[in-house]
Amino acid sequence: MKKTGVVLMNMGGPDSLDAIQPFLYNLFSDHDIIQIPRLIQKPVAYLISKIRAKKTKEYYEYMGGKSPQKEQTLAQAKALQEALGDKYKVVVAMRYWHPFTEEAIKELFKENVEKIILLPLYPQYSKTTTGSSFNEFFRQYKKLNKNIPVIKINDFHNYPTYIKAMVENIKANLHKNYKDYFFLFSAHSLPQKVIAEGDPYKSQTEKTVQMIMKHFPNQNYKLAYQSKIGPVKWLEPMTDEVIKKLAQEGIKKLVVIPVSFVSEHSETLYEVDYQYGKLAKELGIKDYIRIPTLKDHPIFIQALKELVENNVE
Repeated sequence: MKKTGVVLMNMGGPDSLDAIQPFLYNLFSDHDIIQIPRLIQKPVAYLISKIRAKKTKEYYEYMGGKSPQKEQTLAQAKALQEALGDKYKVVVAMRYWHPFTEEAIKELFKENVEKIILLPLYPQYSKTTTGSSFNEFFRQYKKLNKNIPVIKINDFHNYPTYIKAMVENIKANLHKNYKDYFFLFSAHSLPQKVIAEGDPYKSQTEKTVQMIMKHFPNQNYKLAYQSKIGPVKWLEPMTDEVIKKLAQEGIKKLVVIPVSFVSEHSETLYEVDYQYGKLAKELGIKDYIRIPTLKDHPIFIQALKELVENNVE
């Protein structure tokens, strides 16, 4: 039976403490993220990864020795496979750690595939995430000399069923009266230069937040950014600075909503939960809640199913 292949794409994360440095090396070697002369990119990536690995190790020790992203993405793939049925073959392609894109393609072609749909698990498009995953897929795919049509799903930042999943997830995890809380959306930051060159990530992230907040009328909220690296100017305001400002304004009940992540990793489990949670407590914010990422939330899986089926047609 001929099948449609579905490639779920994500960044990936180290699956052990020993994997931290090679994971970071793969990340910093990516010219779609760090645009330095290609001739020196790999030596520079090696140097940065050695330095960063020492600092980052404490993140993963706090998280139990690894990132849970692989397991959570595989669970998403399993749920999506069950939702789509036998006419589809769902595989996982991670950008910087196993299972790599090359491994995903090999797994895909164990079946009689007649069409491929690329579905990155980044709700908002950026050339540094979705674009990089696409580029890596086509680099590996060209090696096979196959002539199978490939359909790209660029983003789903404003897709109604995805927005519904986000809204229901917020409501389910705010057991108290949500109106008492300030909503702080936190997205991964990007260098301002990337946005100035036309990357739609910032505007799409803002659109996602606007669409979610239509379901919470008259609610106080703000969008901030996290995970800045290096000295260049990145998207602001930064999440920790906003938390400080809110505390100064007397906010005592704060809910932080990750808006660019659909699975847990160091940005949520260490930065948002531990670092920002500790900061909020020290500043007198008594009630600090973090909304979990969607993972395999049934409505989110339904959104992914719809996206695939809509694009097959």
